[in-house]
Amino acid sequence: MSSSWEYKPLISIIMPVYNPDTQHLIEAIESVQKQVYPHWQLCIADDASSETSDIKDILHNYEKNDARIKVIFRSRNGHISAASNSALSLATGEFVALLDHDDVLHPLALWFVAETIVKNPNVGLIYTDHDKLSLDGTRCNPYFKCDFNIELMLAHNLVAHFSCYRLNLVNKIGGFREGFEGAQDYDLALRCIECLAPEQIIHIPHVLYHWRISEKSTASCLKVKSYATTARLKSASDYLKRNNLPGRVVPHPELEGMNRIEPQFSNTLPLVSIIIPTRDRVDLLKPCLDSIYSMTTFPSYEIIIVDNASEDPETKEFFLHLEQKGVNIIRDEGIFNYSRLNNLAAKEANGELLCLLNNDTQIITPHWLEEMAFFAIKSDVGVVGAKLFYVNNKVQHGGVVLGLGIHRVAGHSFTGISSEQPGYMGRAGIQQELSAVTGACQLLRKSVFWEVNGLDESLAVNYNDVDLCLRVRDAGYRNIWTPFAQLYHVGSASRGKDTTSEKFSRFEQEIEFMQERWGKLLLKDPFYSSNLSLENGYTLAFPPRSF
Repeated sequence: MSSSWEYKPLISIIMPVYNPDTQHLIEAIESVQKQVYPHWQLCIADDASSETSDIKDILHNYEKNDARIKVIFRSRNGHISAASNSALSLATGEFVALLDHDDVLHPLALWFVAETIVKNPNVGLIYTDHDKLSLDGTRCNPYFKCDFNIELMLAHNLVAHFSCYRLNLVNKIGGFREGFEGAQDYDLALRCIECLAPEQIIHIPHVLYHWRISEKSTASCLKVKSYATTARLKSASDYLKRNNLPGRVVPHPELEGMNRIEPQFSNTLPLVSIIIPTRDRVDLLKPCLDSIYSMTTFPSYEIIIVDNASEDPETKEFFLHLEQKGVNIIRDEGIFNYSRLNNLAAKEANGELLCLLNNDTQIITPHWLEEMAFFAIKSDVGVVGAKLFYVNNKVQHGGVVLGLGIHRVAGHSFTGISSEQPGYMGRAGIQQELSAVTGACQLLRKSVFWEVNGLDESLAVNYNDVDLCLRVRDAGYRNIWTPFAQLYHVGSASRGKDTTSEKFSRFEQEIEFMQERWGKLLLKDPFYSSNLSLENGYTLAFPPRSF
C-alpha cells in the first residue's frame, strides 16, 4: 500500500509504562507490531515498575526479538511526564505518536498517518477519531471528531487518541512538562498548536485508536484521577496566558471533564446595537423588550426597532411609547425582507457591535451579551451565536450544521433535546467554532458586517443568516457558538410559516440560491464529522459519507 511512496516517514511511538495489566501491555505492543505500515519504532520507558511484576521480562523479550522496539528502564519512578520524556529521548523518527500502555492501535493507524504526512509535507500535528474498549474488550463510545477547532480544544482534549506530532516541534517546546500529570498530553498539544498554522493540523476521520476503560483510567471517570482535572485546567489557562488571550478557565458547571472559558474584559465595554425587525405583534415584541430591560446585565446597548409596515393601532401606540423612552424606530413599508430590514438598521446603528435579534425571543441568562461580546470583539472572530430554547425548554438551536436536513443546505443542531442533555460528546454544552449560527440571535462587529456588504437581500427570508456566516468565514473570520448565552425563541411567529404556494416557491428559490453559491461546501462542514448523518444530526451515517 505504501510501496510506491518516494518518502516513507519513520514514526516513533512513545509509550510510558508503569505497572500495567500484563495482558493489556502485550496487546498494546502487538497492536504496533501488527501495523500494515512497517516504518515505525516503538520507544518504551518503564517508569520503575514493581520488581515483583513480569513487566521488565516482557519488555526485554520484545526488545530482544524486534529491532524496532527500544526500551529504557528508569531507576526511579518519576510519573508519566518524566517517563514520556525518557521514551521521547529514544525517538529518531520524523514524527512521534502517543500510545498508552494498555490501549490498542487499529492495524491501519500508522498507514493513514503516513499517508497524511506524504500528502501534506508541512503537517505538524495529526489526530484521529477513537473509541473505547470496555472491561470485556467490547468496542464502544466512538468519538467522531470534527476538523481542528481551538474553542473545542480549550473545552476538552480534542486531539487526544490518536495524535502524532513532528518530532522537532515537540523537542522545540521542551517535550512533556512535569507537574501536568494526568493532562500532560493535553498540555503538550496546546503548546504545539500555538506554533502551528491551522492548515498544519489535520484530522483523519477514522477510528484508529481504541482507548481502554479501566478502573485507573480517565476513560471511565475523571474522578479516578482528580489531579488530572487540576492539570487540565492549568493547561488551558496557561495557553490563554501565553497567547495574551482574555478569559478565565473553570470547570464546566455541568459536564465532567470539560472546561468553560468565563468572559473577562480588559477595556471599556463596546456599545451593542440590538436590531429587532417586527411587524405588529406587540404580544411578541413587548415580552422580548421587557426581558432585555429586566435581564440584561451588559450596561452598554441601544435598541433599534425596524417596523415593517405595521398596521395595528396598538402597535403604533406602543412604538410612540418606545420612542419616548429613546428607542430608535425605523419604518419600512416594503414587503418583508429580513435582510433589507437589518441592513437598514445597521446603517443607523451607533454600536461597535450589532446584535441581530428576532422579535419572538426572550432572554434567559442575564449575562447573554457578555458571553457573546467576549468572542465578538476578538479580531479573528466574525459571527457569534447563542443557544436557543423553545418555551417548553427543549433546545431549538445548538448551532448550525451545513447540509443537515432534507434540503441539504443547513439545519440546527440538537433540536428537541432537553436543556439538561449534553448532546453528542458534550457539544450541546461547550463553546466552539462552527460554520454558521442562526440569525434569531447573532452578534458581530459592525465593521465585519459591512466588510462582507451586510446581509444578502436576494435571500429575503431563509438562509440569509447562514449565507452571512459563510461569507464572513470566507473573509477570514471564525464563527463561534456559545451555550452560555441562552434565549427562548418561538420561531417564525411574526411572519408565519412557509405554507402558501408563493412562500414555498420563494423558499425553493432560496434553496437553489444557496446550493449554487456554496456548492459542495454545504455537504462538507468542517465542524461536523463525515461519519455522522445529514438526515438526523449527530447520529451515525451508514454507510459513512465520502471523506
